[in-house]
Amino acid sequence: MNRPESDNLAGEHANEHWLNRPEAGGWFAIWLIRFIGLHFGRTFARLILYPITLYFYFRRGPERRAARDYFRRLNGKPGSPLLVMRLIHAFASTILDRVFLLARGIDGFRVTTQGLDVLDRHLDAGRGVLLLGAHVGSFEVLRVLATRRPDCKVKLVMDKSKTPALTALLESLAPGLADTVIDTARGGMDIVLALSEAAGEGAMITLLGDRGRPHELMRDVPFLGADAPFPAAPWQIAALLKVPVVLCLGMYRGGNRYDLVFESLAEQVDLPRTGRHAALDAYIARYAARLEHHLRAAPCNWFNFYDFWQPQTNLDTQPVLHGNLQQARAS
Repeated sequence: MNRPESDNLAGEHANEHWLNRPEAGGWFAIWLIRFIGLHFGRTFARLILYPITLYFYFRRGPERRAARDYFRRLNGKPGSPLLVMRLIHAFASTILDRVFLLARGIDGFRVTTQGLDVLDRHLDAGRGVLLLGAHVGSFEVLRVLATRRPDCKVKLVMDKSKTPALTALLESLAPGLADTVIDTARGGMDIVLALSEAAGEGAMITLLGDRGRPHELMRDVPFLGADAPFPAAPWQIAALLKVPVVLCLGMYRGGNRYDLVFESLAEQVDLPRTGRHAALDAYIARYAARLEHHLRAAPCNWFNFYDFWQPQTNLDTQPVLHGNLQQARAS
């Protein structure tokens, strides 16, 4: 389908891939927040989020324009400066809260849950589950499950090389975190072996399904009024591991409040050779529709500060994934 052009994203970095954007804040700023938060407390630390919000609003033009465009698609008109700053402040708040969630657990936070029965049903079956999140709210509140289901491992699939300063900070707060991460920067067979092992242990495999890396297979589905590219890899992985897929969102509600949402997206992902792309589109469209539903209820949870709707390179990686997994199972 044709994509409507947005005049809000004209200018420098308009079509830059999200992987090429610099890490927000840098090493010094991120570790300064850690020091202030842990030594002076969360209430005091939250005060510095206001100057941080102003700094990023005025200094990060591409991100500001992307936020305005997001609100235009959501509400029919570009986001006002105040609305964009509210979004940046919410993002900064969730980054700060990660410090406390990792260092001290969920003490001091009010976390409500929806759909735990869906997750428990899959975990009780013992075959593992793929928890599919997004750059929406905070995925870190998923740690609340550690107190409920200590019998189930959590494996996070992420690229540690994209945010080295933040990754170093989080691992310093929770040294055991590194053992729970499947680092996609390792590439190839290492990732597949780790995924296969995690599924065999009945683990919760968590990853974010809204961003694709260069040269991944991307599929366009409707999202906030226009086609947007979503990666096919999470669904290919679920099909090959034969695990159910559950939507997992930690929606930020302001202050110290989060709402952890679980919704079943697929009991089992089936991608037949004939009509495989149509099947992928159906799975991804359901995922995108549920994201849109939750964003309309809580708009200041969208943390993709780039042109999410820009066209991306579209290569089919299914044969590579399939071949690697088959090798892993045979070894």
